[in-house]
Amino acid sequence: MSTTLFNLQRDHITHLAHAYADIMAHQGFDSLAIYSGHASVHFADDHTPTFQTYGHFMHWAGLADVQHSWLIIQPDERPQLYLYAPADFWHLPTRLPEEPWVTAFDVHLCSNKITPQLTGRAAIIGDIASLTLNTQQANSVDKQPTALINALDELRMFKTPYEIACLREANRLAMAGHQATQAAFIGASSELDIQLAYLAASRQRESAVPYQNIIGLNDHAGVLHYQHYDLNSPKQRFSLLVDAGRRYRGYCADITRTYAGPDAPAEFGELVTAMHGLKDELVKAVAPEVSFLELHEQMHHHLGKILVAHDLFKGTVEQAVAEGVTRAFCPHGLGHSLGLQVHDVAGLRHPDGTPSPAPESHPALRLTRTLRPGMVVTIEPGLYFINMLLAPLRNTSLPINWKLVDQLSPCGGIRIEDNVVVTESGFANLTP
Repeated sequence: MSTTLFNLQRDHITHLAHAYADIMAHQGFDSLAIYSGHASVHFADDHTPTFQTYGHFMHWAGLADVQHSWLIIQPDERPQLYLYAPADFWHLPTRLPEEPWVTAFDVHLCSNKITPQLTGRAAIIGDIASLTLNTQQANSVDKQPTALINALDELRMFKTPYEIACLREANRLAMAGHQATQAAFIGASSELDIQLAYLAASRQRESAVPYQNIIGLNDHAGVLHYQHYDLNSPKQRFSLLVDAGRRYRGYCADITRTYAGPDAPAEFGELVTAMHGLKDELVKAVAPEVSFLELHEQMHHHLGKILVAHDLFKGTVEQAVAEGVTRAFCPHGLGHSLGLQVHDVAGLRHPDGTPSPAPESHPALRLTRTLRPGMVVTIEPGLYFINMLLAPLRNTSLPINWKLVDQLSPCGGIRIEDNVVVTESGFANLTP
């Protein structure tokens, strides 16, 4: 760990200590227990799915796979980290990294699963439904207080310099994987082989990725959350869409790239270039006081321009937007908040914690906030040829170039995604 990163993390922990003290004082809490969570076994089995530590625990400790552990926060006291580390010859016990930041906590290595004792008015947050609290404690603590969690979620909306450094490094590591997928695609690899190339180049195992990587060849690129990896290469290579990330100290990169293959119509390659340009325009529009909903609407306007310019729609840009044509070609939102979770918290709330839902016309939008310095968001415009969304338009008089749509449909679709931090004066693109 570099000295610079250590100093940034030390400042980050100091910032959290002050912020938590203010939040807890405002809400009348003397102590807070944050449970890391734990994995549950598959039904009728003794194996567990991949586990991710509770975000508010990671916010302090940066450990993404710690289970059965606790973090106790009391204002004006050092954080108490109760780390579950049993003697075990079946698994490697949890170990703290040999890094200076550990000295900011009082660390207790626990060979048994515990529930720490709390003093004063106390709260417990995290996945505690399956825990057994003693009767006295269960009756004396507030479990999952909504106002407190909303305030902590809001705190996570604004990243410290340490967090931004971690997100930048996660992007750097992820981009090495993306470069490897492009090379594998040129080499006519299968979806599985492309996935393995990504994991090797980004230096991670599959259980460590922040979300299941999307590796879609040809029409699979038109399945927004395509969840399989074909073992064999297709006979023709029209396109590749890779939506894949990386964690660094708990923080997530979420990057998407699309490539035209040697068998794609020339128009598809031109559309990929146009969508890169659209992504760049939207990134440049990121700034303080900008409404993300307005950015999303700008995406649809620019997408309408692309549909008209590339002869997919023979009407006007305004008609393409007003008649829902752009929504049929791009059904998802422009992006989302990014941090310890890929779809990070508080994106659909106002700063005071009240709901700020997506509008009915854009129900898939995951972020409705006005941008502020310190927020990190994804910018991911898309253009897809999804039959179930386009089919209803075939029965209308809308001037869609169905012949060209049908020619491009084997290519599936296009998504280009960068990770962007809002700065005091504008933006910084974290994706190299």
